[in-house]
Amino acid sequence: MMDCEKKDIFFIVPAYNEGTVLDSTLRPVLKEGYSVVVVDDGSWDGSWDIIKKMPLYALRHPINLGQGAALQTGMTFALSKGAKVIVTFDADGQHRLKDVAVLLEPVIKGEAKVALGSRFINRDDKNAVPFLKRVLLKMAIIVNGIMTGLWLTDAHNGLRVLSRDAAEKIFLHENSYAHATEIINQIRRQKLSYVEKPVRIHYSQYSRAKGQSVWNAVNILIDLLLRRVFK
Repeated sequence: MMDCEKKDIFFIVPAYNEGTVLDSTLRPVLKEGYSVVVVDDGSWDGSWDIIKKMPLYALRHPINLGQGAALQTGMTFALSKGAKVIVTFDADGQHRLKDVAVLLEPVIKGEAKVALGSRFINRDDKNAVPFLKRVLLKMAIIVNGIMTGLWLTDAHNGLRVLSRDAAEKIFLHENSYAHATEIINQIRRQKLSYVEKPVRIHYSQYSRAKGQSVWNAVNILIDLLLRRVFK
């Protein structure tokens, strides 16, 4: 079992024009005593002004590079600060802290190197996913399984927990949505033990207004198919 305090657990939060929800997303995490690294990925909406005033590690890309690049920047930084566990956490408020606790348990206990969140283990969690996105994600699961050899129940969930050992063995080259497939592929290639745990994604009015509930799933599927064609 890992000797781990909350300050040793680093949340990596990529942020791109999420200024209106950053405070409500990050304050509960900070209140719990976790270490937080926010990577502002070239935002132009004032996000940086909000981030740099909060009691966290604030990093910034001068231009938008993509979520994969922001995650890698954050993970590299967290490891340099001695992180024992890394949590990837979206800035838009869709993830729940109580789900993080469920994912942390097997990693801290040494039962797995990686814990992956899944919207499709529990019926109620699955039903909370908008129908069109559910269909698109199911398609992405099939494509992802063919590409990586790992057949997960939810291949593109942004809520993940990685032990330090796992994070040191994973390096993201994909800057766009395809980074999620790259992570899974590296888990397989590095022979990292993993578990899936049920999580509930909160599809808020804010995220729906931004179009995240459907178009991100479309982008994920397109990226996966392109990777398959041009690899």
